[in-house]
Amino acid sequence: MLRDVSSSLLSEQLAQVQREVDSVFDAFLPVPDDTRAPLVEAMRYAAIGGGKRVRPLLLVATAELYGVDRDTALRAGCAVEAIHVYSLIHDDLPCMDDDDLRHGKPTVHKAFDEATAVLAGDSLHALAFEILSDPAISSDPFTRAEMIATLASASGMNGMAGGQMMDMEAEKSDYDLRSITRLQQLKTGALLAASVEMGAVLGKIAPEGRGHLRAYARDIGLAFQIADDLLDVSGDEAKAGKALRKDEIQGKQTFVTLMGAEKAREQADALADQAVAHLASHGEEAELLRALARFIVERDR
Repeated sequence: MLRDVSSSLLSEQLAQVQREVDSVFDAFLPVPDDTRAPLVEAMRYAAIGGGKRVRPLLLVATAELYGVDRDTALRAGCAVEAIHVYSLIHDDLPCMDDDDLRHGKPTVHKAFDEATAVLAGDSLHALAFEILSDPAISSDPFTRAEMIATLASASGMNGMAGGQMMDMEAEKSDYDLRSITRLQQLKTGALLAASVEMGAVLGKIAPEGRGHLRAYARDIGLAFQIADDLLDVSGDEAKAGKALRKDEIQGKQTFVTLMGAEKAREQADALADQAVAHLASHGEEAELLRALARFIVERDR
């Protein structure tokens, strides 16, 4: 019964945050009445009306543990989502993963053109830090600076971009399980971890008080990627809204190729359970974070 309540809570919160994120991006991205219009239209095309919005919801759920205003947390969540969306635009380009479909519609470079897609990604990257540097998100400059530093670190060579480079090298490298784990901790896990960390920053939690949240974020980040690898080999492309089984075609090592599907599933489930256990010091106020940990391994897209 408790599991059903958690599932219902999560469904409601995912639907709500999807609407809220779309509304924030709509406000941030008015189409100008000049020749920049195609750029902003491409940004809107990528940022509005797609994605699970797990990262903004993680940030909001963490911040609300500590009484942070939802609108404030949501703006910070949109900064993380702007980085995530920019990364997807660039990942889909012919020079990277060369994908034609994302969230069930043509990728940005297909709907517009490659140059516009590059600029749309660049502009969403910049928008993320515009959002976080605005005093409207926090009157405390130290809070703003720490959030900027957290997201910048998670986005660059020591985070998402570094993981993407490792992924690009995977076709010509014989990665073992340790290397794959490191790759995914950077490529996928870094932004998920930043979402949780930034929620704690907004909540004015000192770094030494965030250990359990960092452990939670580490475990769900790895579980998320294992679930992605499982979906890539057995998922439904119609539900996923993108091409699947590309890793197998490209000969890349994944958690599934190295562990086998059954053991990979067991590991993802164990990581989700471990993530939930890290929240033992919290009561019902952390139920959404617990539900997110389970959703990450049980999702079908």
